[in-house]
Amino acid sequence: MPSNQNPLGALPARFRRQRLLIVGCGDIGLRVARDLHGPAAGRPRVRVLALTSSPERVAPLRALGITPLPGNLDDRATLRRLAGLATRVLHLAPPPSSGADAPWWRDPRTLALVRSLRLRSLPAALVYGSTSGVYGDCSGARVPETRSVAPSTPRAQRRVDAERAVRHLGRAGVRVSLLRIPGIYAPDRAGGTPEARLRKGTPVLAAPDDVFTNHIHADDLARACAAALWRGAAQRVYHVCDDSELKMGDYFDLAADLYGLPRPPRVPRSTAQDQLPLTLLSFMGESRRLDNTRMRRELRLRLRYPTVAQGLRARRG
Repeated sequence: MPSNQNPLGALPARFRRQRLLIVGCGDIGLRVARDLHGPAAGRPRVRVLALTSSPERVAPLRALGITPLPGNLDDRATLRRLAGLATRVLHLAPPPSSGADAPWWRDPRTLALVRSLRLRSLPAALVYGSTSGVYGDCSGARVPETRSVAPSTPRAQRRVDAERAVRHLGRAGVRVSLLRIPGIYAPDRAGGTPEARLRKGTPVLAAPDDVFTNHIHADDLARACAAALWRGAAQRVYHVCDDSELKMGDYFDLAADLYGLPRPPRVPRSTAQDQLPLTLLSFMGESRRLDNTRMRRELRLRLRYPTVAQGLRARRG
């Protein structure tokens, strides 16, 4: 007789159907679900569930074979139903931009999720999609996962707080893996290429002031998420990025050449603040080169798009 406390009952692990809960099931979450529904030798059967606060998304999620679970990370009472439901959790929801009910550096959404998951039998694994912004400016240095975090923006501070919350869950027995993710791009992703900015003629920094940026194609990120759910080590951080080592201006020059558009104008940092929005300036204030060796060796991920040039040329059929 199945246990009332565990939806999977007391069956041996090999007979249980895996249940994956995606929290923050946007573009990347949908790509993960699509990949898990596809054929793969040796992969367990997976039922995909997705938390959603939008009634309008219920029918589209069901049409994709995903079980929608109504709930809101900003309302902890709606999250109680999540306890004990999933064998694995993929947490991709961002922290709030600000909140009157929590300090500016806290992520109350992740804390609410973690507390709800602890109410009943814990999932076997949880993968959290964080950001490489937690390192702050590294002056172009190559960055391993062992580097200490030094967030320089409120957004990155909240990500560090979220990492702490899920690590705490890991100490309770959940195999928690952290993915630190840079800029996500893909031709079939909304705003997933620099084409719109190129058409606007938005400037980039002059070569002496330019910064290194890191990238990952959305499809490769989805595959990394799935790999981490089954292969990620406990309390382990992984950089999910491709092999490109490009400065930001070179990235936009590359895209402009591919699209047959004029290359963006270059401006010195001393005048950039008068011509660029603050959000863009914050990205131009940090330079680092992420090392993805751990992702390749431990997650055994072979990138479909090892470079930005390959990814920008790709078109999904």
